[in-house]
Amino acid sequence: MPKATFESIEALRQKIGQEIAVGDWMTVTQSQINLFAEATGDHQWIHLDEKRAAAESPYGTTIAHGFLTLSLIPRLMADALQLPKAKMSVNYGLNRVRFAAPVPAGKQVRARVTLPGIEEV
Repeated sequence: MPKATFESIEALRQKIGQEIAVGDWMTVTQSQINLFAEATGDHQWIHLDEKRAAAESPYGTTIAHGFLTLSLIPRLMADALQLPKAKMSVNYGLNRVRFAAPVPAGKQVRARVTLPGIEEV
C-alpha cells in the first residue's frame, strides 16, 4: 500500500475523526519472538516452546508477547504514514492498551490509523 503522506498539520486537521492510513502487512516470526524473550527475560513456554504450544496451547502454536506486538507500533506506523516535518518527535506514552487477540507466530499484523484529534503541546 502507498504510504499516506501529510505535508502540514492543517492537512491533518482536515482528517480528524477519519482513518488516515493503512499499512502493509508484516509477518511476526518465531525468530522475533525468541529475540524478544531474550531481551526481556520473558521465557514463558507459550512464546517459545513450539512443540508444547502445538500440543497444549488453544492457539496450536506459539504466540507473540503482547509487549512485542506493542513494540512494533513505531515500525508499522512508519510504514503506513509520513507526518509533516518536525524538529523532534517524541512518544510520550499511551492512555490505554489492551491485547484483544493473540498474534500466533507466522501471522501478520499491520497498522490502521484513525486520527481522533490533534493537541498542540
